[in-house]
Formats: sequence, C-alpha cells, structure tokens
Amino acid sequence: MMITGLNHFNLRAPAALLAVLRDFYRDVLGLQEGARPAFQSRGYWLYAGGHPVLHLSEQRSGEPLRTPVRADAPTTFDHIAFSGAEPAAMAAQLRAAGVAFHEERSPVTRQHQFFLQDPAGNGVEINFPFSSSEG
Repeated sequence: MMITGLNHFNLRAPAALLAVLRDFYRDVLGLQEGARPAFQSRGYWLYAGGHPVLHLSEQRSGEPLRTPVRADAPTTFDHIAFSGAEPAAMAAQLRAAGVAFHEERSPVTRQHQFFLQDPAGNGVEINFPFSSSEG
C-alpha cells in the first residue's frame, strides 16, 4: 500500500465565504470551475490541468467536520502549494486584485515562490520554475 499523489484538498466554509473563496481561486489564481457530483450540499470543484484539485464545500451551522480536528490540538496546516507558470503575469494579477504577497527565489529548488493568503486566511504558495537563463 502506498500513496501515489495528492488527489485534492477540501475547504469547508459557510455559503457566503464559499462563494468568495470560489471567486478568489478561480478569478485571481486561475483555477477553472468544473463539474461536481450532485451532492446534497452546496459546493464547487475547481480544476488545474484537467484535475479537480480544490473542493469547496458548504459548512452548515452546527454540522460537524467530516474529519474533525481534535479539540485539544490546534491544526498544523500551514499552506497548500500550486505549480505555476508566468510569474510576472501572476504577480500583476495578484496586484490588480489587491492581494498581498511576498516573493522569494530559492536557488536550492530552482524556483520563484509567491506566498499569500486566501480570503479565509489559508496559506497559499505558488511555485514557478526558474527559466533556462536563470542560474
């Protein structure tokens, strides 16, 4: 038995925040809204490269999480990372949307990295490989 890859990540939020998150990941980061099974709850599936990488699910008042966090332990989630292309275009898109971010260059991993938060405060990292002219 082994893990073969990351299938998706799921964010649960009240309906009003759910739409804001959908708009952010779709309109600002460029994921594509796509087909979602006919679940009883509201939600969206957002795609990258033809794969549904982000599931957004409605968190109804009083409804328990499917995978509850222990009450005595804070979450250890820090961020989700995406692979990207065209860092200059993404930087312009983030600035136009008023999204604060900071950039780093990692010679060790040979990539540009953008760090930001989504409207719910979740950490987001976007990695762009160095071009062939970058050392």
